[in-house]
Amino acid sequence: MNARRLAAFTVPCAVLAVTLLPAAALGQPGEWTLPRTADGQPDLQGIWGNNAVTPLERPESLADQASLTDEELARVQSTAERLFAQDAGDAVFGDQFFNVAVTDAESFTSTDGGTGNYNQFWLVERDFDNRTSLIVDPPDGRLPATTSAAKMAAEAARAGRGRPAAWTVDRGLSERCITFGLPNLLAGYNSYYQIFQTADHVVIEQELIHTTRIIPLDGRPHVHDGIDQWHGNPVGRWEGDTLVVETRNFSPQSNFRGARENLQLVERFTRVGPDELHYEFTVNDPTVWAAPWTALMQWRRTNEPIFEYACHEGNIGMEGILAGARADEARAAGGL
Repeated sequence: MNARRLAAFTVPCAVLAVTLLPAAALGQPGEWTLPRTADGQPDLQGIWGNNAVTPLERPESLADQASLTDEELARVQSTAERLFAQDAGDAVFGDQFFNVAVTDAESFTSTDGGTGNYNQFWLVERDFDNRTSLIVDPPDGRLPATTSAAKMAAEAARAGRGRPAAWTVDRGLSERCITFGLPNLLAGYNSYYQIFQTADHVVIEQELIHTTRIIPLDGRPHVHDGIDQWHGNPVGRWEGDTLVVETRNFSPQSNFRGARENLQLVERFTRVGPDELHYEFTVNDPTVWAAPWTALMQWRRTNEPIFEYACHEGNIGMEGILAGARADEARAAGGL
């Protein structure tokens, strides 16, 4: 449940629909000078939200169309407003929101018709721009081909999700309130980040499960290869006005679209206006993808606070999942 939607009743907010342009050409009101900290570093501090509807991959129906025309974008927004009104209709997460709006899929139905589902009331207003994918490389806006080993692992994972959970370890990391993974692609649902800076560190707190990354900027090397962490071991540096963070040493239990301990992640944080920060990341794992790939997100500054994400306080959802699995087993054995 997203408390930000409830807070919106008392905290006025404006949602901007923008068109992505190169950083040098971004239309910012009036003159703007990049703010700097007392140490002279670009000041990235504050709370930033990722609420864009732009999908990770370009829909196949749009082929080589990297951006929508203004008229096409207006139609997508109008369709989204009609299909996903906040006081009615099911909540739509991730790429499905954009894809349904583009195709005007009137046949869209609940993703969970048996037990009910969130509706759009619980999600924040979404930001629209004319891009058709977050992926900027490859140029076709699509993920590179996956390896045969990755395909087999994905199929095994799908089969596993269809079986009753014997215990908590049979469920995903987010259901277990451990992590939503890195990088996080979820938009519109507690998708906010707070950045803090000192002369030799940057700290990035994620609203989801309050993952907090402490990134050193003092030139130290990565930790030993035998030390693995849920979110890897990050080291940062400044390249001009861009913060570059290289992360490796991910745990074999971590999971980003099938990438685990072999994942190497390079992130770039660039403030391009008073209220906009570009978050670009490059993913490389040759055991999963045939080539590295890069995506770009637009984070927007907000005056709203980071809300509590009380995922682990009892984790009643997990209790229900396991109780349901035991009930299914008892029913299959003739006990119910």
